[in-house]
Amino acid sequence: MTHKEKIMSWYTYILLCDKKTYYTGISSNLDKRVGSHKLGYNLGTKRFSNIKLVYKEKFKKRLEAEKRERQIKGWSRAKKKALVEGDINLLIRLSKS
Repeated sequence: MTHKEKIMSWYTYILLCDKKTYYTGISSNLDKRVGSHKLGYNLGTKRFSNIKLVYKEKFKKRLEAEKRERQIKGWSRAKKKALVEGDINLLIRLSKS
């Protein structure tokens, strides 16, 4: 493992697209990745004109970020919104239902 690999961080992030759709992804360079989404370079967000980073989590390993991404992608829109808004009580209630 190189020194760079040891200090590299990975992010799981959520974008709000056109104020209605959540997109979840991972990246080791969040600024660059969000910029590429905004420029229309990514298939999953290409059709949206207004893209805003609304949530991020930092991980030391890519595998951890990928695991969290899969978890969030399996959630309902309501649960993602609760996470983004930091509404832990609602997030817990939605997890139980």
